[in-house]
Amino acid sequence: MKPFNTKKLVTTALFAALCCVATMSIRIPTPGTSGYIHPGDAVVILCGVFLDPVSAFLAAGIGSCMADLLGGYFIYVPITFLIKGLTAYLGSRLFHHMTSQGKPVYAAVPACGIIDILMVAGGYCACECVLYGAAAAFASVPANLVQGISGLVISSVLYPLLRKPVQLARV
Repeated sequence: MKPFNTKKLVTTALFAALCCVATMSIRIPTPGTSGYIHPGDAVVILCGVFLDPVSAFLAAGIGSCMADLLGGYFIYVPITFLIKGLTAYLGSRLFHHMTSQGKPVYAAVPACGIIDILMVAGGYCACECVLYGAAAAFASVPANLVQGISGLVISSVLYPLLRKPVQLARV
């Protein structure tokens, strides 16, 4: 892994900003959970695809938790940082492992989406069990599954469009 340089830092910061904007731009409230479904998970997945694991962790974690901070979901800021950061980190590790083994990138991107679905639904459920109790935590699982599935679909559609421009920005 290369050390941070200006180009890598700027690319990571741009992905963090994209995560924040995508999370805040379209909010579909989920009844009974005080949460919302958003397209930000697609960018979290793409962080894993386009960035190295550490940069992916930072971009997805910082961008997603900034959306919680700016949106008034203060209690979720550290939770989101960890869940979305780990999701992008694991996605990056998986994507780079699969592509280095000769697997097609068009199979690796949805595989990263599956990591997102599992990490988001499972991670938020575990944290919400502690915060609100099991009943409330399990009530949020369907919305988190829908969010993860939509992130998988959106990232799979966006990947071919973004592949060349992002490769030009890579160091």
